[in-house]
Amino acid sequence: MPVQLNTPSVADLLPIAGVRIGVAEAGIRKANRKDLTVFLLDEGCAVGAVFTQNRYAAAPVQVCREHLAAGQGVRALVINTGNANAGTGEPGLANARQTCTALALSLGVRHEQVLPFSTGVIMEPLPLDRLLAGLPAALANAAQPQTDSGAQWLQAAQGIMTTDTLPKAFSQRMEIDGHAVRATGIAKGAGMIRPNMATMLGFLATDAVVAPTLMNELARRLADASFNRVTVDGDTSTNDCFVVVASGQAGNPPITDLDSPAGAALFEGLKRVARFLAHAIVRDGEGATKFITIQVEGGRTAAECLLAAYAVAHSPLVKTAFFASDPNLGRILAAVGYAGINDLDVSGIDLHLGDVHVVTQGGRHPAYREEDGQRVMKQAEIVVRIGLGRGTATETVWTCDFSHDYVTINADYRS
Repeated sequence: MPVQLNTPSVADLLPIAGVRIGVAEAGIRKANRKDLTVFLLDEGCAVGAVFTQNRYAAAPVQVCREHLAAGQGVRALVINTGNANAGTGEPGLANARQTCTALALSLGVRHEQVLPFSTGVIMEPLPLDRLLAGLPAALANAAQPQTDSGAQWLQAAQGIMTTDTLPKAFSQRMEIDGHAVRATGIAKGAGMIRPNMATMLGFLATDAVVAPTLMNELARRLADASFNRVTVDGDTSTNDCFVVVASGQAGNPPITDLDSPAGAALFEGLKRVARFLAHAIVRDGEGATKFITIQVEGGRTAAECLLAAYAVAHSPLVKTAFFASDPNLGRILAAVGYAGINDLDVSGIDLHLGDVHVVTQGGRHPAYREEDGQRVMKQAEIVVRIGLGRGTATETVWTCDFSHDYVTINADYRS
């Protein structure tokens, strides 16, 4: 079961003017489940995106990059689950391009104006015939009246799931220059999670008016504040994508500077959506029973704080100890020690587990008792604070524990 995560309510999700969604069952991998989603964007929507840094980037990621570089504007997204179309060579690229061409012909737009996304099993051919056969149903669904409710967004969140146990969606209202602005996002991911510039799959839309030239930087800043700070298992997917859409229908004066008051207000509102989704991925981590915040303080730079935080977050020994509620906390110190901070003076290390002071000046705190550590480790949500004693930089990473179920899920993934 996910860690304190509930299925989003339709009533809590906001439609975004200028964005229509359609979902269908195409039978791409399994029958009787939503697995094909289209986002249709009105002309004038501004789009930014960041993608996986895995060199084995999936065919749809490569095609997305090509189409965005063409600079024709984006009018549609097409997303399939059940097959990653990764490690599929030239045939995979051809299938991704043909998907875009088919949807573009139906919409009367250029094929470069369609972005494809896939998630699922790697190195298996995309069943293009089933995907193309499902497009008319997805488009028909998108043509249905989309009233002031989040039903379509919730369907889309369900339609992009793989090993997720719950759909992940969130909305936010904000005010910018006296205008009401909305934002809604969805994401999927539960395993193979260590994003690097993006998340597994994430789509966030706002009706704010934003200069198109800002969109890639906006997507990058949002990813760095959310998806690039979570990890489940340390594996960076071949298919990671995070897309931000601004439909421009809120009527606010155009935002031309992300560091302006209006730009900062927009960023803070969108960050709340992105961070909720990123946390939801960790809470729904495969087999997770605990949500763990790792805060590293007192670094010379943010980069070295992240080195320490990720070393702890990725350690199987640390993660299994948290699953067992076993305060074998020397494992945390060991991970900090091998994190790659070459001139680290361990005599300056401090460690808190929740409200318990475990380590001071690099050694066990005189007042620390193991039963106090175990009390904290039994909680579903745990904060680990690590002090490096070297400066003023601080960074935070969110992760989960490793349970027996993580192995079971991934051993049976293709079954």
